[in-house]
Amino acid sequence: MHPAPSIIAFSTLSGLGFGLLFWLGIGMPGSTGLVAFVFFAIAYVLAGGGLIASAFHLGHPERGLLAFTQWRSSWLSREAVCAVATLIIMGLYAVGRVFFAADWFVLGWLGAALSLGTVFTTSMIYTQMKTVPRWYSPLTPALYLTLAIGGGALLAGQVIWALGLLVLASALQLAWWWQGDRAFAASGTTMATATGLGHIGTVRAFEPPHTGPNYLLREMVFVIARKHALKLRIIAFALGYALPLALLLAPFSHWIGLTAVLCHIIGILTSRWLFFAEAEHVVGLYYGKR
Repeated sequence: MHPAPSIIAFSTLSGLGFGLLFWLGIGMPGSTGLVAFVFFAIAYVLAGGGLIASAFHLGHPERGLLAFTQWRSSWLSREAVCAVATLIIMGLYAVGRVFFAADWFVLGWLGAALSLGTVFTTSMIYTQMKTVPRWYSPLTPALYLTLAIGGGALLAGQVIWALGLLVLASALQLAWWWQGDRAFAASGTTMATATGLGHIGTVRAFEPPHTGPNYLLREMVFVIARKHALKLRIIAFALGYALPLALLLAPFSHWIGLTAVLCHIIGILTSRWLFFAEAEHVVGLYYGKR
């Protein structure tokens, strides 16, 4: 799949933002006043900024409101509804924390649950796609949720939780890469099954279906060299998981914490780029790309 920068930014930043809102919703940290304002501001900038970035991927951004109308059948619509509900509920909760030093815990826990629901609906947009075997796995929502909560714990200063969750996320990331590399072959989808002509004999492409690039080739058939993918995986794992974990084990300081957060964000941006770049859509079979 074509790794659109807007979607990469959205899925990474919004995940961190909603992950931080989860921790704030359950009172970790239980800050009030100006400190609480800073935490909520960071969470809203990340979550809101990610949602705004996603709008740039729409062919007609002015029709974005239509996304809210298909919640019965569309995970994209459910994501939009959950995101707005989360931001409203957590906004009310933030008012209590910032201006009244009050813990309206019912709103907080409801907002925390909606935060996880938003991340889950985002992951299901991709998980539901049988046409992309690499995504079609329970590991996809598990990885999204663990990264959101783990990254949120890192931003919230919950060091012990961040350590455990990042170790779990790193294991899920390795497992996701391992099963993803085998998913297309394991799906049993070939040119013969895609065309329904396998009963005749061996099916192969006689010539490309088009004489020039088209939408499907631009968006659905992106090919990355294996050697480049391996290098990027190493970078993603080192910056997203290994280095933040090593920094969290060092004597804590604000600079070390900030460095761990920045490394984690860069690493997850890299892994999210690979999430799309390595995704093999079955339509590529028609173009001899798989």
